[in-house]
Amino acid sequence: MIDLRSDTVTKPTKGMLKAMFSAEVGDDVYKEDPTVNELEARVADFFGTDEALFFPTGSMANQAAIKMHTQPGEQLICDKYAHVYNYEGGGVSFNSGVSCKLLDGNRGMITAAQVEAAINPHDFYHSPLTSLVCVENTTNKGGGACYAIEDLKEIHAVCKKHGLGYHLDGARLWNALVATGQDPKEYGRMFDTISVCFSKGMGAPLGTVLTGKKELMDKAMRVRKVLGGGMRQVGYVAAAALYALDHHIERLQDDHQRAIELAEVLAGCSWVEKVEPVETNIVIFEVKDEAAVMEYMESNQVIISNMGQGKLRLVTHLDYDEGLHRQMNKILRSF
Repeated sequence: MIDLRSDTVTKPTKGMLKAMFSAEVGDDVYKEDPTVNELEARVADFFGTDEALFFPTGSMANQAAIKMHTQPGEQLICDKYAHVYNYEGGGVSFNSGVSCKLLDGNRGMITAAQVEAAINPHDFYHSPLTSLVCVENTTNKGGGACYAIEDLKEIHAVCKKHGLGYHLDGARLWNALVATGQDPKEYGRMFDTISVCFSKGMGAPLGTVLTGKKELMDKAMRVRKVLGGGMRQVGYVAAAALYALDHHIERLQDDHQRAIELAEVLAGCSWVEKVEPVETNIVIFEVKDEAAVMEYMESNQVIISNMGQGKLRLVTHLDYDEGLHRQMNKILRSF
């Protein structure tokens, strides 16, 4: 079986499992889990931020950040492809009572000019008060695209000018940093809050860390509790994230290279209409006969994501090794 639905399907490596089972733990609700405390300190130091807090999931971390930044009745700005809008169960409205103003960006990436044009006038009480801008890097529905650091800085300047919060959904930020060579501390200087996930390309079974400015992070423990995210001896999982920080960042380049090679093979297939640009570990492509392709993949024990309207997705990951890669290339060429 070749499972390329997502980079969330990975299993912990032997080294990660050993780290998990040997972890020193305590009660994290009392902030007494030394392994969690170490992970939070490592992430805050990595980005040069004030504080960090461990969450069970990326969606909960994003939802907590939105809650920390906003009040009910307000509005956030994001791209129409944004994870916080499309894939978090309507949590923006359910948890925070906030609406989304959606922008038509490029592969999930928006510009400072678009953001500035979307801000509702502060004194026009008929429209929601704009209070937050959310960006995603890399972009999920945008095919793993990476923001240029200058574009993020320009959006930051707009947020600062208008007094808006600035949150980064960095579920796959590790991929962006490896692909671009950007300095993580530049992100820490720009963003008020950043979420980074360990259960995608990093290979951990679960876990996301939210990090940011102290004045916001002071609210994080309470919001996490309200959302049901208080955890006890969770150092066993935090140990997996620490192991990933030490062993699984640089290897993301292998996933990126294999995704690029898959895209090159797909571009040469007559049954493929279009392959979107590939920068990291996500390949989105359009086919002429969606049903036939999905049937063929199933018959060859390949699982991929069907995004609808003839658009399919492959995601390379830790468990997709070179042997499976050669096999997958052969399957693609044989259709």
